[in-house]
Amino acid sequence: QPAPRGSLRATMASEDVKTLTPPITWAQRSDSIYMTINVADVEDAKIDLQPTKMTFTGKADGQTFSTAIEFFGELDPTDELTKYGVKPRNVQFHIAKKDKEAEWWPRLLKDKTQEKNQVKTDWSRYVDEDEEDGGFDAGGLDSDMGGMGGMGGMPGMGGMGGGGMGGMDMASLMAQMGGGGGAPGGGGMPDMSSLMAGMGGMGGANDAGGESDSDDDDLPDLEPDTAGGDPDALD
Repeated sequence: QPAPRGSLRATMASEDVKTLTPPITWAQRSDSIYMTINVADVEDAKIDLQPTKMTFTGKADGQTFSTAIEFFGELDPTDELTKYGVKPRNVQFHIAKKDKEAEWWPRLLKDKTQEKNQVKTDWSRYVDEDEEDGGFDAGGLDSDMGGMGGMGGMPGMGGMGGGGMGGMDMASLMAQMGGGGGAPGGGGMPDMSSLMAGMGGMGGANDAGGESDSDDDDLPDLEPDTAGGDPDALD
């Protein structure tokens, strides 16, 4: 006799929902550990990091990945070094150790069996304790700051001092945006935009800044006189 339809659906649902244990790689320095959960395209990641343990749950490729681990030593989740990033290929953690003067850990997890089944050494970041020459480079974990860093690179290119093309770009932006973005750029750039919009190429006199141009007050006075007088003289 065939099984009731409801029970069949329940069986299929239970088979479809599988919880898998994600593989982990790790390396360490005196002050921190670098741990990677090697699951790609993780969604709905839920991470609970405590000083001595961590739980992780996430979905990828229609499956659920979950793990609960207890660390060999104590970590410091509140340290400024501690951060993580959900990357396209994995989830990475840089976690500060509580005792940065202690000996290196012999392994990542307190449970040797779990360590053997789930954890491997991250040889791309591994160094021997005697050869340590600095901490990890965890800058890549600041993925949320990537856009801000790109914007910050603009002033670093020396656009303030150099290049008329940079000035032209800023001037056109400020003309369109009403000068709202000119404050970070310094006094020269806003002056240039206003002069370019209103006075054409005469911006050089005013562009140098209000204080240094105090000796050139005669120039603005002479321009209206010559502008008004020359056409009559020519006529």
